Amino acid sequence: MPLQPYDYGACDVCGSTMHEQTIKQDFWVRGELVVIDNVLAGGCPQCGAKVVKADVGRHIAEALGNAARIAAAPRMAVPVVRLEA
Repeated sequence: MPLQPYDYGACDVCGSTMHEQTIKQDFWVRGELVVIDNVLAGGCPQCGAKVVKADVGRHIAEALGNAARIAAAPRMAVPVVRLEA
């Protein structure tokens, strides 16, 4: 029996209906930028807000707590742009 899509409800920011999508989510862990790919989330098409279910959040926390997995993950370069006053 196929799973029913999760109802993320209305966006807390603008009230639009949230839609399920797969996203990349970034976190800073011990001074290092870590990107988690393939995160199932509710996304707002109007304002761009994102939310994850509790079980997805726990899975992310588990992945971020695995230092060996983070150390073995592929690396990517990102630009760092300093904003001048």
